[in-house]
Amino acid sequence: QGSLVESGGGLVQSGDSLRLSCAASGRTFSRSAMGWFRQAPGKEREFVAQINYSGGRTYYADSVKGRFTISRDNAKNTVYLQMNSLKPEDTAVYYCSANSLSYYSSAYYSRSDDYDYWGQGTQVTVSS
Repeated sequence: QGSLVESGGGLVQSGDSLRLSCAASGRTFSRSAMGWFRQAPGKEREFVAQINYSGGRTYYADSVKGRFTISRDNAKNTVYLQMNSLKPEDTAVYYCSANSLSYYSSAYYSRSDDYDYWGQGTQVTVSS
């Protein structure tokens, strides 16, 4: 058993910053790759960023590269997504996810099917 809970979403203006947090409970995900996805209204869920078990390897979607930073604190069982220079097209529900089977792997996991734990999502709205 285990669960993920996101927080930190909100309504901001274009160019602003937000930091999302994803707190895990019920089990440790310190050996797991963690990811952030987002889903805008009428669109499919899309990959945003991934971090490996140690935090030493990260991957980003082209649309957020250079603006978003994923990080983790395994002592706190928490993953973060720092979002800078936000744009209206970043508006979406953001989901935290864990690939519990990626034991100490640094491979690239960009598909929703790669992840078996999901949070409930947090809304991010960026006004122009």
